[in-house]
Amino acid sequence: MNILTQNSAGAWRMICAALVGALVAGAAVWAWHGSQPGSPAVGDRVAIEKVVHDYILANPEILPKAMENLQKRETAKQLAGVQDDIEAPFPGAILGNPDGKVTLVEFSDFACTYCRQSEADVAALIAANPDLRVVVRQLPILSEQSTVAARMGLAAARQGRYAAFHHAMYAAGRPDPVAIEAAARSAGLDMARAQRDAASAEVEKEIRGNLEFARQLGFNGTPSWVIGEEIHAGAVGREALAEAIAKARG
Repeated sequence: MNILTQNSAGAWRMICAALVGALVAGAAVWAWHGSQPGSPAVGDRVAIEKVVHDYILANPEILPKAMENLQKRETAKQLAGVQDDIEAPFPGAILGNPDGKVTLVEFSDFACTYCRQSEADVAALIAANPDLRVVVRQLPILSEQSTVAARMGLAAARQGRYAAFHHAMYAAGRPDPVAIEAAARSAGLDMARAQRDAASAEVEKEIRGNLEFARQLGFNGTPSWVIGEEIHAGAVGREALAEAIAKARG
């Protein structure tokens, strides 16, 4: 489930407010310079805000570009210092080409309906991009069974069977003890070893680390994506991800 959708309107309002604030601030600086000795006065703050308001209404085409630039700046801040770590997978938790030169990171929860729906998009992107490496970061936030399934998925990765478990687990529907065990057996896991690995400190550290990455990036839902210098939240669809992959490659 992607709960970020609930906050999208608020996020856009914040962006608009920040944009208008920046324009007003710029106009204020211009007004200050204009009010110095030898320059004509421009007027008070109300007049400045009226100028900004009228300019935006007359030139609405500046808003999408300004919002895009603001989002890019915010994304760069969020990714600063953590992108290399985010793109470094838990050993074996990869789909596509393990040596691919383009990396798509997916934050995923096995209990997430939208993650399950995105499976076809990811498969199509892998088929269309032989150089694509998909790093899957387990973000179990929906239920206790999410965590159990995530642990088993990472245990499967330790045995080199992550992709098989990943596909089997999503095909099984929402995770429960029966479905998780069935997916593990379908993936051909050594069950005794898988149980030990699922309970290991390494797996616990990976899940905690993913939760911290999500907090730093502002993710509070799944699926969420990192590709190149872009962050995407929700089941954004194949076309948006393909465009981001092309930008990252370029």
